[in-house]
Amino acid sequence: MVNLSRITLRGVAAVGALAGFAALALPNAQAAQTSSTTTTAGTQAADTKPIEIGTGLVAGPPPAGDGLTTKSSLTNVVRYNKLYKTGAIPTSKCKELNVSLRTFAGVVAYENNLYKCLYGSWALPLKQAGAAYKVAPKLVVHNSSAVNSKCGVVTGGTAFFCGVDNGYIYIPAYVIINYWKQSPTMARAYATFTLSHEYGHHVQWLTGILNASWARQRAFSTYAAQLEESRRRELQASCLGGAVDGANKRNYPFSGGFMTQYNWVISNSGDQPGGVRDHGSIKNHAFWVTAGFNARHSYTVAGNCNTFNASSAYVA
Repeated sequence: MVNLSRITLRGVAAVGALAGFAALALPNAQAAQTSSTTTTAGTQAADTKPIEIGTGLVAGPPPAGDGLTTKSSLTNVVRYNKLYKTGAIPTSKCKELNVSLRTFAGVVAYENNLYKCLYGSWALPLKQAGAAYKVAPKLVVHNSSAVNSKCGVVTGGTAFFCGVDNGYIYIPAYVIINYWKQSPTMARAYATFTLSHEYGHHVQWLTGILNASWARQRAFSTYAAQLEESRRRELQASCLGGAVDGANKRNYPFSGGFMTQYNWVISNSGDQPGGVRDHGSIKNHAFWVTAGFNARHSYTVAGNCNTFNASSAYVA
């Protein structure tokens, strides 16, 4: 999670015309709230503070797809995007890489394996949405507490997506390594969900949602409205991460102890007490990831994740 006040952006997308929108009902999704904060002794990470998950930044327009339209009003782009009408997210049929995450090399190998899985699963929905589905972001796994990205300098050891060129995903390996020391299973779940969340920002960027949402945020006149827009964007990325994870649940180890820890991660991620309210409450974060993960008619769809069509209470 990266607080807005801690980011210096270069060339963020220009503010466009802002059309008003009304908060409507929840998306058509089976989204039971999941709470897994109580686990078997020795399997839960010792640090029970809210987990930081990352953010999505933009510094340029997305690559043009065959049917992608970003010339519509900003509200239409985020609320009625073609992404929400796409079909089932296919399973990548990828297996989790059996490697220790106690070393930098192990984290690099683990995340690169998962990255290929995410690219494979998202290609068809992105194609159906008219986006540049063949564009893959560059995955940068690093060990630095301050990253000088093309979207600006980001500090604090957090993962983030930068929308420039073909997109970049930055993953701090040392955070995963530190979690591994506390709980290897939790570290695997965290590494999986974090990369899925950041890839969700890539999906937003390719479909025009990320740029449109940032433009909407900059155009709002009140800080409260700007923060709500940020929460809609971040909660959607988490929901998309949950959706692609759910699509791969029969191949990846989403069962037993791994699933327990995955649920713990999503149920302990969100805005920290006293911090900037830019990512969504812990309760709402768990709600949206679960909404994405749970299948509709036996398969998961991106349409479960229209946070821009939800009432304010569900993006608080």
